[in-house]
Amino acid sequence: MPTGFQHTRSPSTPRALENYSQLSEYELTADGDLYNVNVQPEPGKKYPDGASIDWLQEEAAERERSHALHSQAGVRGALLPALDSARMWIVVIATGIGIGLAGAWLDMLVKWLGDIREGRCAYGVLYNSVACCSGLDAGEACSEWQTWSQYFNVKSMFASSFLQAFVYVSLAVAFAGASAYLVESYSPYAFHTGIPEIKAILGGYVFDAFLGPWTLLIKALGLALSVASGLSLGKEGPLVHVACCMAYLFSRMFKQFRHNEASKRRVLAAAAAAGVSVAFGSPLGGVLFGLEELDAFASETDVMWRGFVASAIAAVALQWVNPFGTAKLVLFQVTALSDKWRAFELIPWISLGVIGGVLGTLLIRMNTEIAIHRRQSIIGDWPILEVVSASAITAALSYLVVFGRVQTSELVANLFQDCDPNKGDYHGLCNPNATKENVFLLVLTAIIKLALTAWTFGMMVPAGIFLPTIGIGACLGRAVGLVMQSVYRAHPQAWIFQSCPPDPSVRCISPGFYAIIGAAAMLAGVTRMTISLVVILFELTGALSHVLPIMICVMTAKWVGDALGKDGIYAVWIAMRRYPWLPPIHYRDKGETAAHVMRGVNELVTITDGVTTVKGLLAALKKYDYHGFPVIDRHGEYVGYTTRDVLQLAIDEIRFTEGSYSLENKICTFSKNYMLVSASNRIDMSSTLEKTIIQLRKEVSLEMLVSMFQKMNPRQIMFTRAGKLTGMATKRDVVTLLTQHFPHAAALARHPGHP
Repeated sequence: MPTGFQHTRSPSTPRALENYSQLSEYELTADGDLYNVNVQPEPGKKYPDGASIDWLQEEAAERERSHALHSQAGVRGALLPALDSARMWIVVIATGIGIGLAGAWLDMLVKWLGDIREGRCAYGVLYNSVACCSGLDAGEACSEWQTWSQYFNVKSMFASSFLQAFVYVSLAVAFAGASAYLVESYSPYAFHTGIPEIKAILGGYVFDAFLGPWTLLIKALGLALSVASGLSLGKEGPLVHVACCMAYLFSRMFKQFRHNEASKRRVLAAAAAAGVSVAFGSPLGGVLFGLEELDAFASETDVMWRGFVASAIAAVALQWVNPFGTAKLVLFQVTALSDKWRAFELIPWISLGVIGGVLGTLLIRMNTEIAIHRRQSIIGDWPILEVVSASAITAALSYLVVFGRVQTSELVANLFQDCDPNKGDYHGLCNPNATKENVFLLVLTAIIKLALTAWTFGMMVPAGIFLPTIGIGACLGRAVGLVMQSVYRAHPQAWIFQSCPPDPSVRCISPGFYAIIGAAAMLAGVTRMTISLVVILFELTGALSHVLPIMICVMTAKWVGDALGKDGIYAVWIAMRRYPWLPPIHYRDKGETAAHVMRGVNELVTITDGVTTVKGLLAALKKYDYHGFPVIDRHGEYVGYTTRDVLQLAIDEIRFTEGSYSLENKICTFSKNYMLVSASNRIDMSSTLEKTIIQLRKEVSLEMLVSMFQKMNPRQIMFTRAGKLTGMATKRDVVTLLTQHFPHAAALARHPGHP
């Protein structure tokens, strides 16, 4: 043990706390690998990837920088603050325009790749089905779009079916395999949805490699390929990651963002809102998503304002490109003939809310077990083979079930629509004589998509979970709507239908809106979103008059889901990957104090002021991978806290001026009391102490400690009594406390000693 350092464990220390103390020495990357903390950050970068931001210090530095700008004399004092603000707005506006154009490009590319699996346009292979059949009236047959059997003039029914299935499955496998190869070979951080990592980054986790240019390129291209392959996934969540990558790259042009983590995260929060705006055509939903799900705007209204501007600009750019050919921002336009709904419909709608809460929790648990099995089995060693196999199975099953054959976005758009004699009947959904068959196929499609989504979400491809979840709920909701419609037609005079028109030929029940209710319920059960989900859905469909039923359904699904499991899908993945993210929940203790999670002074590696030599300090920095060290004097009095990076930098500077030989035996002093050490034998290290350290007594309530970490977001809090250090609690200690109810916490993180 280096001189002047202490590191002992009390015999009474619980074994779980000892194990956690060992694990907390390590920071993890997004895929759960151990980050090499001995690698120094790039020049000018304060935090290496894998570290956590000290928000108190960052906010203090930002205030000092802002004060320095406004204190300049003359013209500089007026221009510098304006220029500083202009840089922020340049990045926000550029990100809004960029993600709007990128989202439109992705929409068109996905539509073309998806359509090419079933056929091609007669006058150009680069036209998708919408562009090929533009100008036709609703319900009019399109002769310009040809299936592959028509294009190759195959007359035999068996040969035609075989050719269609072969092309459909082959292109699905090719697209999915190409996406997995790109992610595996060029940018592993481009896999999955990215929202758990973005939540962690906005909460203070440093992970710049997750936002690099290669990640942006591979995420966008791989996302188009994976969605077009027909895998049970969507592009909505990953667009948030794409938007944040754009904001990060634009911000790198200005020194202001490269050296200030707080400013960088304000830009990323606005970018995340713009990503949701483009994903759903929902600018207001994007802002509320950042407020509710990302917890990005809770304490700063200016950040919400930038998110609002970024969302609006992104939506304008998306509508200007007009990728859907509708000249509207609404993705799934609902054209209901009546805006009226009846009170008796609350019964099936609340039932759909219960089903959504139950199935949402089931999907989360299935996905969790599959992700852990993937990590622990041989499947994890062959990610590309897994994607290819899953895409082949998905394509084969989807081709056999008529409602699963089309892209999920097209399926949802048709399920949301009411029957209209002026429009075509989507696979007989409006046929009153085929209600049983349609209900069976819709339920079967929902079951298949539920199983496939649970497996797909987590494979080595870019994948979102919003759209497949909406598809599952829409199938179940439409099925319930068809059942209710069938019951009404069979018993129009029943007392429950007294509010309906007396003529059964007049519309009373809208199965399309039941599909919207089912989609809301399922999405609420999986993500546990509430306010932002309601706004996204009515912006997504235009069904503003039916907001109240959607709210009731979401409320029911949320209650049921919370009763079965506390966490949504993103919080579960954050817990499994062990990111240092604090959920914005109100924690209530049961009489425990901060000592319950605090690590006592006997468990800490401390520096003794006036005793530790430079040689001993260097040996300790090499031996221990801790982020920082508390400093105490010979009597245990608390002096301060210092970080390893600052210590190393100070020693290097002193070495440069005084030389290594004369330096190593000198004693490090951190306090102003130099009377115990001669001036010729000491090195003043007082400048390395952190200026923003919170001190508490260990008797404070555990609820207060958790609240301080959530609201002030420090990296650590020191505990003292009568001036003596008694212990320390870190952000990871509190994260572990808030995730201890989850049985699979850190299941996808590689622990010390594990391969």
